[in-house]
Amino acid sequence: MKLLLQRVASAAVDIDGERVGEIGAGLMCLVGVEAHDTLSTMRAAIDKLLAYRVFSDEQGKMNLSVQDINGGVLLVSQFTLAANTRKGLRPSFSSAAPPDMARELYHAALDYTATKIAHVAAGRFAADMQVSLVNDGPVTFLLEN
Repeated sequence: MKLLLQRVASAAVDIDGERVGEIGAGLMCLVGVEAHDTLSTMRAAIDKLLAYRVFSDEQGKMNLSVQDINGGVLLVSQFTLAANTRKGLRPSFSSAAPPDMARELYHAALDYTATKIAHVAAGRFAADMQVSLVNDGPVTFLLEN
């Protein structure tokens, strides 16, 4: 599973002009599910995301997690994040999970995250989404497992 996280002051997802998810300060996270992912690897990835120290403490050091600051998490499915871009000029999606598997793990990730923190928002799997955010920093990390 690949998680591209961005520390945000706010983030939102709209579909056909309707706001379907939004958070204030926290993490906006694009989720790419790969063929080798399981419930176990998903839980490990979400646990790492929630504990990852990307927020500043009183000394200005990145020592606090989204859980520490009571922040929100916006999870957005992102099929293209699972692409292999090492060769050529066209991405290969052979390592991406099949749609049914990816949908199941994405929804499981949402449910699992909601057991860990109070404010979880989401996009809609396989929808054409417009994602907006105010990147704080900017701070962006790619977490892979």
